[in-house]
Amino acid sequence: MSGTRIAVLVESDFYEPEIFYYGHRFAEEGAEVDFLTRLWGNDSITFSGHEYRAPFTADKSLEGLSDEELRRYAAIIVPSGMVADRLRYTEDVDVLAPATELLRRAFEEPTVLKGIICHGMWLAASIPDKIQGRKLVCHNNLIGDVRNMGAEYVNEDVVVDGDLVTGRTGAHHHLFARRIIELIAAGRGRGSA
Repeated sequence: MSGTRIAVLVESDFYEPEIFYYGHRFAEEGAEVDFLTRLWGNDSITFSGHEYRAPFTADKSLEGLSDEELRRYAAIIVPSGMVADRLRYTEDVDVLAPATELLRRAFEEPTVLKGIICHGMWLAASIPDKIQGRKLVCHNNLIGDVRNMGAEYVNEDVVVDGDLVTGRTGAHHHLFARRIIELIAAGRGRGSA
């Protein structure tokens, strides 16, 4: 996976074991991991984790990412915890939140794997057409939501449907990451050089 880039969205109330694992596990495979967030005009923001209030500093913006830059990622991951809920905030309720708009654009790129785990599916709530008819798994609390969005819930820890990889809970992050690594190694989620 040398030369591969993976984007992980981050915000406050992230699940520390998951976020820290991604930073180490994907790097072990030779991938470059970018943690993207909405910087609100700052050079960086330090967020607090959900379980232990551990700090995590992000300095890469998800806003203004061109289609060309987006295509350079082999995968974009929407993690568990409250990250998706915080990132789906929009000042104008008639306009998609920047993170949701990024996810919408990622769904238009078949070479980019979309990895959504646990409560991360909240970020797709405003773009249900992107998961309609897709097989997926999510946290038990969101099963009704994904069914209302037209998705087919599958009772497994990790589900792959084409370029969409979903995981049940943040505690399944190791299985979820392994599946993404396997798919990239098999030539899926190529991104572009």
